[in-house]
Amino acid sequence: MLISIMTKEQIKLLILCAVQTAQKKGLLPDAGSLDIPIDYPQNAQHGDYSSSVCFVLAKAAKKSPVQVAEIIKLYLEADYLQKVEVVNGYLNFFIKQEFLENNIVEICKEKEKFGRNCLGKGQTLVIDYSSPNIAKAFGIGHLRSTIIGQAIYNLYEFSGWKCVGINHLGDWGSQFGKLIYQIEKNKIPLSDLTVDKLEELYVAFHKDLETNKELENVGKEWFAKLERGDKNALKIWEKCRELSLKEFQRIYKILGVKIDNAIGESFYSKSAHEVIKEAKEKKIGRLSENAYIIEFKDKTVQVLQKSDSSSTYFARDLAALKYRLQNWPANLLVYEVGVDQEQYFKQVFSVAQMLGWAAKEKMVFVGHGLIRTKDGKFSTRKGQTIHLEDVLHEAIERAYELSKETEKEKVLDEKGKRELAEIVGIGALKYNDLSQYHAQDIIFDWDKILNLKGNSGPYIQYTYARAKSVLRRGMWKKYLENNYTLPLLSEREILSLALRFKEVLGRSAKEFSPNILCNYLYSLCQSYNRFYDTCSIASANDEEERRFRLNLSFAVCQIILTSLAILGIQAPEKM
Repeated sequence: MLISIMTKEQIKLLILCAVQTAQKKGLLPDAGSLDIPIDYPQNAQHGDYSSSVCFVLAKAAKKSPVQVAEIIKLYLEADYLQKVEVVNGYLNFFIKQEFLENNIVEICKEKEKFGRNCLGKGQTLVIDYSSPNIAKAFGIGHLRSTIIGQAIYNLYEFSGWKCVGINHLGDWGSQFGKLIYQIEKNKIPLSDLTVDKLEELYVAFHKDLETNKELENVGKEWFAKLERGDKNALKIWEKCRELSLKEFQRIYKILGVKIDNAIGESFYSKSAHEVIKEAKEKKIGRLSENAYIIEFKDKTVQVLQKSDSSSTYFARDLAALKYRLQNWPANLLVYEVGVDQEQYFKQVFSVAQMLGWAAKEKMVFVGHGLIRTKDGKFSTRKGQTIHLEDVLHEAIERAYELSKETEKEKVLDEKGKRELAEIVGIGALKYNDLSQYHAQDIIFDWDKILNLKGNSGPYIQYTYARAKSVLRRGMWKKYLENNYTLPLLSEREILSLALRFKEVLGRSAKEFSPNILCNYLYSLCQSYNRFYDTCSIASANDEEERRFRLNLSFAVCQIILTSLAILGIQAPEKM
């Protein structure tokens, strides 16, 4: 019988039942609600799961953690357990060999379907991510939202959710008033405009603003004209949008990203006024100096409507949220945005609650840290943006140079080397970002971003290619029987790690943290490479052992392939 899934929750429930039994027998006191920590031992010799719950109970029981552990152990019974050991007060759980091996058989049978589930069946996730600004080149700062958002989308889709990706383009607002003013002032023909030129104009405006503060009002006036439908302003804006969309599509193609819906702020310019009307009718705000504002409990304020009657970014974000609720009956609305926007989106969610649109738990903010220079934050206004396209091409070129040091340099033609360099270079850039906790800031450092060793994309890709070569040489033919029950420690590590895959996917999705999956992948690859260095398939003791090791290699291949696909990274067959 195949094991369908082994989760931390099962071990938690087992411990809870054992504790409750011991309490009924008077061996342990009632300690109230109990938090049961479950961990993965770093060393396979210490089991597949471990718990420090005995330290939590020891004080109330007036016993040592070891004594508590020995009591709990008496009532720990399950058909999947080989044994439970007490070590220094910790409970270490060893899963039976047959369950571990059957999990490998399940991977071999299900292949790319392994790990999928229907937990999200009938539920819809709407996720806002990427969201670059029109009239600016795609900067390195937008990389994080794009690839983290896509990975979260993929994780939920893999769990059976219907996912809707939204690219909320920054194509409306006072910045366009500034650009329109600059274009009009300099009498620049629309045919001469490029994204780089628009960026230059934006930087120039803010440089002039340093000595002429009145320009801020000029920009606002031009945006008010745009919102009222001024034909000349609309014509310039449409050209800016057209140029930018072409730029974005080129970058997304290089990244291998395709977002379901690209809907700009401009789409909500009219419905934003409907939101303002609704807010006034429900009296959740007030007038202040001819502007309509909402004041929050912490005394902070957001403006819904300016004194000149134009809408604000806040009002348009509310209109976008309402549109998503109405058009995709979402069970979960996720916003993958910069971490410095957390308070802002809490306010958006708070107003949505006030208006009666959605419950608090339905709206989730996932903030990513910024990519910084060593001197601070990148700023388009100061002309400090590093264009993402330049970074992507640099990553590819560095990967190409690295390929010259490998054996494949001798067998790949120029086209093959270039294709591999793109897979490895882009993979390195993505993995470097995704492997770090999303809320942390990243210092922009070429050597760190393009590191091709250690816990990196190329290391994961190389392990996949190595395992594939094992299968080719061993002529793997979907072996589905395992009777080899005394594996070496390095094999036992892989069996234990393979068992955790579904748990890792679930936790990565629940916590909106692709880095959890990356860290797991790194551990799996380290374990497999240790196995590769110590165990030979060609000189296996017998056919059973050979078959077991081939199945193990296939399982590792499949887990890596599935995981990289979720992370949006390609897996080269040879490397």
